[in-house]
Amino acid sequence: MQTQKVVENLKSNEQAAIQRLMDWLRIPSVSTDPAYREDVARAGEWCAERLREAGFETRVMPTGSAMSAGHPVVLAHTPGDTDYKGPHVLFYGHYDVQPAEPLELWDSPPYEPVIRPAKGNVGERIVARGACDDKGQVATFLEAMRAWKEVSGKAAGGVKMTVLIEGEEESGSANLEKFVEENKDELGRCDVCVISDTGMLGRGKPAITYGVRGLVYTEVTLHGPDQDLHSGLWGGRVPNPVNELSKVLAQLWDTDRRVTIPGFYDDVRPIGDDERAQWKKLGVDAAAALATIGLGPDANVGEAGFTSVEREWARPTCDINGIYGGYMGKGAKTVIASKATAKVSFRLVADQEPKKVADAFFAWLNERTPAGCKWELTDMGGGYPATTPTDSPTLRAAVAALKDSSGNEAALIKSGGSIPIAGMLKAKLGLDTIFMGFGLEDDRVHSPNEKFELDCFRLGLEAHARLIEKLWAIKGA
Repeated sequence: MQTQKVVENLKSNEQAAIQRLMDWLRIPSVSTDPAYREDVARAGEWCAERLREAGFETRVMPTGSAMSAGHPVVLAHTPGDTDYKGPHVLFYGHYDVQPAEPLELWDSPPYEPVIRPAKGNVGERIVARGACDDKGQVATFLEAMRAWKEVSGKAAGGVKMTVLIEGEEESGSANLEKFVEENKDELGRCDVCVISDTGMLGRGKPAITYGVRGLVYTEVTLHGPDQDLHSGLWGGRVPNPVNELSKVLAQLWDTDRRVTIPGFYDDVRPIGDDERAQWKKLGVDAAAALATIGLGPDANVGEAGFTSVEREWARPTCDINGIYGGYMGKGAKTVIASKATAKVSFRLVADQEPKKVADAFFAWLNERTPAGCKWELTDMGGGYPATTPTDSPTLRAAVAALKDSSGNEAALIKSGGSIPIAGMLKAKLGLDTIFMGFGLEDDRVHSPNEKFELDCFRLGLEAHARLIEKLWAIKGA
């Protein structure tokens, strides 16, 4: 194999790779906001061009329908046949990003990437929206493929590979399931999926994530009077939707912080004794993690009977992500709002089903409808949880690639985050997913001043390059 030459190519072209990533980060590909539709499409085209340069046969494909167009999917394949006998790998990522607001909390404009010293002046970091989630991580794959093409003359060094980069992950992947169904024959040729959209245990501590949580995201609106009312004339006479919504949602948890929706925990897969013991050996410091977000050790709260790690990796949760209604401007306005709205999401674990949870939540709300009010309930989408067997040959190949690249054994961990395609690929195509990510807990993903350490970027470059060699070593997939 020509792996060492590929690694040397990556090192000698590192500055050009960083500049390409910064060019991508300058495109505000916010999928949730229609105002950025053209920018989202532009970011997809940018990604497609990089794959073409790496030798992939690439298409930018529309999603949705003529009545309701979605954001494009970038779909690419390695061309031709080789004597490669290993697994056909599907690489998945996303090029869309979360909204950057509140803008005033950024130290620099979110779409004008800058390089700053890392914490403690140990290395450097790129600061921009999407730096880690997921453009920076996808870029490590794109650059590794570029290097393999330049050194070997073959896309992905001859490994059979399909690439799917979507533009709606941050808005619930609303059109992805339909896209996978429509392209099932093509995508079904793959044997396993690799995703770089997760994290490590810390600097110099690589990890393979073998499980992610699922997601249900809802919007619930409680309607009261047909107009906003004067609180002096109507207060105490009619239901106040803001008051009533707050009272209903406050019933979602009991004193042990367990979700009170009937049947919510029925399908939850228990934590195995061996799994619990392995996680304990990782030595995750919950108090230190809390300190990085400005909280003391007394903030280590959650479902009773479980550790912080167990709650994140193996227990479902419910959170109110936003709540609003009535007057929210400066100064005073004595008003009873005609309606109040909340965004409520659930993180799911194996073997929970998103639709089942959403339906149970809506039924729970309907049983608690305040007098004189009515609900408007919207399921905004989500995704299935996914767990991969730890003896998977491709997982072991990724572990070996990380060890060769970092000098350290990769830990096997789970993530509290959700990557909807993982569970869906398992359900639709029977594919397990290997999560080989390079983010850090303090990367401020989804927050102002999101960043990606250049040391993590370098590890991603080399690990993806070395994964090609490890895949060649797998026979008879």
